[in-house]
Amino acid sequence: MSSPAEEEPRVAAATKYVLITGGVVSGLGKGVTASSVGVVLKACGLRVTCIKIDPYLNTDAGTMSPFEHGEVFVLNDGGEVDLDLGNYERFIDVTLTRDNNITTGKIYQSVIEKERKGDYLGKTVQVVPHVTDEIKQWIQSVSSVPVDGQTRPADVCVIELGGTVGDIESMPFIEALRQLSFSLGKENFCLIHVSLVPVLGVVGEQKTKPTQHSVRELRALGLTPDLLACRSAQPLVGSVKEKLSQFCHVPVENILDIHDVPNLWHVPLILRNQKAHEAIIKQLNLAGSAGPPELRDWTEMAESYDNLKNSVKIALVGKYTNLTDSYLSVVKALLHASVACSLKSSIQWIAASDLEDATAISAPDAHAKAWETLKGSACILIPGGFGDRGISGMILAAKYARENKVPYLGICLGMQISVIEMSRNILGLGDADSEEFNKDALNRVVMYMPEVSKTHMGNTMRLGCRRTFFRKPDCLTSKLYGSLPHVDERHRHRYEVNPSFVPMLENAGLHFVGCDESGNRMEVLSKQPMPFSCLDFLFSKPEPACTYEQIVELQDHPFYVGVQFHPEFKSRPRRPSPPFTGEIFILLSLKS
Repeated sequence: MSSPAEEEPRVAAATKYVLITGGVVSGLGKGVTASSVGVVLKACGLRVTCIKIDPYLNTDAGTMSPFEHGEVFVLNDGGEVDLDLGNYERFIDVTLTRDNNITTGKIYQSVIEKERKGDYLGKTVQVVPHVTDEIKQWIQSVSSVPVDGQTRPADVCVIELGGTVGDIESMPFIEALRQLSFSLGKENFCLIHVSLVPVLGVVGEQKTKPTQHSVRELRALGLTPDLLACRSAQPLVGSVKEKLSQFCHVPVENILDIHDVPNLWHVPLILRNQKAHEAIIKQLNLAGSAGPPELRDWTEMAESYDNLKNSVKIALVGKYTNLTDSYLSVVKALLHASVACSLKSSIQWIAASDLEDATAISAPDAHAKAWETLKGSACILIPGGFGDRGISGMILAAKYARENKVPYLGICLGMQISVIEMSRNILGLGDADSEEFNKDALNRVVMYMPEVSKTHMGNTMRLGCRRTFFRKPDCLTSKLYGSLPHVDERHRHRYEVNPSFVPMLENAGLHFVGCDESGNRMEVLSKQPMPFSCLDFLFSKPEPACTYEQIVELQDHPFYVGVQFHPEFKSRPRRPSPPFTGEIFILLSLKS
């Protein structure tokens, strides 16, 4: 791609850049590699921020199917972003913003808005220079924003370019990054290319040709890798590294061997052991600011997980179980909580629809296996989701947990499921439902939030970090959070519990122990005497309430908790999410 930016003068950079690209195939683990590079550089005493570039036309990940793209990760500021930003936050322990996820849609939207305002002064707006300039400005602007609570910009910004080198949709980003590397100079820009070194079953030899072709294509686009991160099932043999060095023009010591490991926490240790940090620090001229990597705590964490002997079976009853990345943050939160309790998490994946009575007729083997798995699990978790598929199965799972005293955690939709199940089977409201699934139901115990758009799907939900106040300081969830008066967690939902049904549910034993900042009027409403009958309640007209209930707990049950927010998004390896830890801890106490 030709560029008029060839003669751009070099500029001094306050923040240095490490670019992670990928070749041969997608799904090699660029996100984990980028996160691990950040861990090692941070361990050297450098401050790190991250940017993920996704070359799709969506402005964000909010409307994308979990089956197609994995989970939608939610940030504090309400950004709905690629799941790799969740990896960055968990590994590096930073708090990113929506601007740390750049998409083609965002870039073109910004360029078109500027064109409409006349910012380009009548010029013909083109991919080069206008789109590429917008990309460079976005990268440099976002990289200067601190993400670790401090005030000055980070020392290093790790940029992951999504997709595979050669994809037509990523060409403007490749060109912009080429221009950026040229204007900043080699001492401010380091390129790590992640590639695959496969082993053919017939030959049994590690093949370098795919990586050679990938690097050749990258070089043809104007970018030359400083390090190669080679993904393989087994460690690379010496001759393979030498061959890659010869044909890819990368020093042997800069060819990193990222082979399969027992758990992903070993990847930063692999990079440290191969002195990746030294190569990056040398390239970026940061020797005066960086020291030896301090990874003792990280090493202990990785090795302690490998040495765990006991495991806990956790039934995850969901809608998108065919692609486990759809629940990546839930899986990681269970991992963090289990390790904190000296256990390995053994997730039992159950498609909610397989539990339904209709499946007993259409697919009896799948139905029997699903129930056998559910009954053989020590805990039950129902995560978030959208749409009515599998809802009946989730309700059956929640009922089983309630009746058999099995520890239960419902997240977002899972909390709403517990409300629907109690309303149907304890209150006797047979048609109790969510407005999402049945708009005509008389007893809509879960309702559409009035401030949410019903015409636009993208970025219109209740999103981001919100404060939840504990209405009952002695409740179990408050104790799990350290008896704090409130907790700040991230939300992503359009529907909430209908406050009109809260008194009936509380009278039946389902206590609403947490609400948002508008909860004062709900407290007044919930203290009103119960109506004489269900019909009296339904046709009476209590004062409208403006609260949003966030946490439910079932009395006379060891652990039956539902939360409207998504606690998994703020779970960290050394700071596991309290609701997840609580479910496993309660299980251990029941067994002891």
